[in-house]
Amino acid sequence: MQVALKVNGKAVAVDAAPHTLLVQAIREHLHLTGTHVGCDTAQCGACTVLVDGRAIKSCNVLLAQVAGHEVTTIEGVAAADGTMHPMQAAFKECHGLQCGFCTPGMVMSAIDLCQRHPKADATQIREQLEGNLCRCTGYQNIVKAVQQGAAAMKA
Repeated sequence: MQVALKVNGKAVAVDAAPHTLLVQAIREHLHLTGTHVGCDTAQCGACTVLVDGRAIKSCNVLLAQVAGHEVTTIEGVAAADGTMHPMQAAFKECHGLQCGFCTPGMVMSAIDLCQRHPKADATQIREQLEGNLCRCTGYQNIVKAVQQGAAAMKA
């Protein structure tokens, strides 16, 4: 089966079996390995990408379900010149990562969160990121990073 969609602003056609998950298509067919596979059960958020601007867990969506849609992976959020997205820069500056495994999914969820709730406070940020698990940081610096990234996204 061939599925046409846009990934990181480019039109692509992926030839894959009907049961192919979006995360598999992203990693195995498009070779965009920033989207991580963590739990395979939509619990950890490591596979989070944006579909038409909204955060989704790509391990729980079939490729066929996003036919004709726009998918943005962590590789697609930086500017064309390589400048990091404000949320990526905030995670770096605020030390909102340690091992980095959860970071791509966390950044993608944070971008969506800030677009939907630009004035979110620390409690709301924690609630909104509930579906993204981090085993290293304790979330303090992640919350700071999201706050800083939100401010930079408004600027």
